[in-house]
Amino acid sequence: MLLPDTQIFKLAFAAFLLCFAITATHPNAEAAEPSSLTALAGRWVGEGRLGIKDNPPESVKCRATYFVEGGDASLKQNIRCATAGGAIEVKSEIANNAGALTGAWSETIHNLSGTLAGEVKPNGFHIKVKGDGLNANMDIVVQSNKQIVEIQFFDSTLIGLTLVLTKG
Repeated sequence: MLLPDTQIFKLAFAAFLLCFAITATHPNAEAAEPSSLTALAGRWVGEGRLGIKDNPPESVKCRATYFVEGGDASLKQNIRCATAGGAIEVKSEIANNAGALTGAWSETIHNLSGTLAGEVKPNGFHIKVKGDGLNANMDIVVQSNKQIVEIQFFDSTLIGLTLVLTKG
């Protein structure tokens, strides 16, 4: 099934959330405090499944690159994801203020944007994403050099997204 532009945008947003989650936590999930974002600089790749109402799940492949600025305080991220129906590219800027995460994102192919807010948790983080007709919750569990991401969409034909990214 080919995804319409709005579905691709929502997929892009989900991918953005995934990348945000990666930037918010260090691979050591046992730390209760926010870890240094410098450990996350570099390239991450992975894949997962996108749930679409009344359709079989779609396979998703993603690549994310992180650029750390100002030590532990901020990070810039680029992510590209693709399904059989299309591709997205999300850019974001994220601030970490003692475990409180805030930021802005934009999807460059479909010209969409929004905000995000969340918090670091002992085993990862929880974040809410909003913008251009998109509303979602995302939970991240961090284990070693892997990120496991679960995203739940609201008021959408998208149901959810599950991704696993590995640094490398």
